[in-house]
This record gives sequence, C-alpha cells and structure tokens, in this order.
Amino acid sequence: MAPVKSPLTDSAQKVAGEALQGSLVDLIDLSLVAKQAHWNLHGRNFKVVHEHLDEVVALARGGQDDVAERAVAIGVNPDGRARTVADRTPIPQLEAGYLDDDKVVAAVTDLLAQMIGRFRERIAATDEPDPVTQDLLISITADLEKQHWMFQAQR
Repeated sequence: MAPVKSPLTDSAQKVAGEALQGSLVDLIDLSLVAKQAHWNLHGRNFKVVHEHLDEVVALARGGQDDVAERAVAIGVNPDGRARTVADRTPIPQLEAGYLDDDKVVAAVTDLLAQMIGRFRERIAATDEPDPVTQDLLISITADLEKQHWMFQAQR
C-alpha cells in the first residue's frame, strides 16, 4: 500500500505529527486510567463519580480516534500500541485496588490539569505549521477543560 502523501511541508508534518502522537498517548492512557478508577471506585459519591468517569472515557476514546485519523491524513503513522503508551505516558498511575471517591476526584482533577498544560503547549507549537491540527487540539482541550472544571467542582 502506498503511503499517504502529506499536504504539509516536512518540517510542519514533523511538528504536527509529534503533537498528535503525544496527544494520542495522553488520550489512550486517560481512557485507561479513568476506566480503572471507574471499576474500582467506592465511597459516598460512588454513583456520581462512577458515571462521570464514563464521560471522561468517552471523551478520551473519541479524541484518540480523531487524533489518530488526523495523523494518518497528514502522512504520519499513529502509534497506540500498549507498549508505546506504557513507555511514553506522562500520566500518573492510580494505585491498585479499591479507590476512595475523594482520592479519585483529586487524582483525575490533577491529571486533567497536567494534560491540559501539554495540550496547550501542542496548540502553541502547531499554530504556524498546521492550523488544522491546532484546531483539533483546541477542540479536545475545550472538552478536557470542561471535565477538569466539573471534577474540580467536586473537591
């Protein structure tokens, strides 16, 4: 199969590709961390937090597909393999076992804040080289910021 020809210059493709790959790793691991918390959650606010975590998982899964497809559209192969995500994720991992709802809310709030920072850096980096990728990252960041606000309000 012939590779996809990028509509971008080589340097723009490299910047956009790196931003998209970093975003893909973040979004895949966010979905895994949120699902792990969802399964092991307990506490007084179980139902609300349990259901809220599913919103985060849905956001992350939708975003990872959009990011991966954008990468392919610009001629970059996305890498969402488990080993790649495990080796490259900057997301702090949750403890094993049952997780108190208050600790989950705090952990998710913090990890969303960290992700938002990385996404904003990628938005800045893609401004000139690829505004289309930048637009996608802006949209995902808006969704992440909404979830951050909602988790932060539960603290």
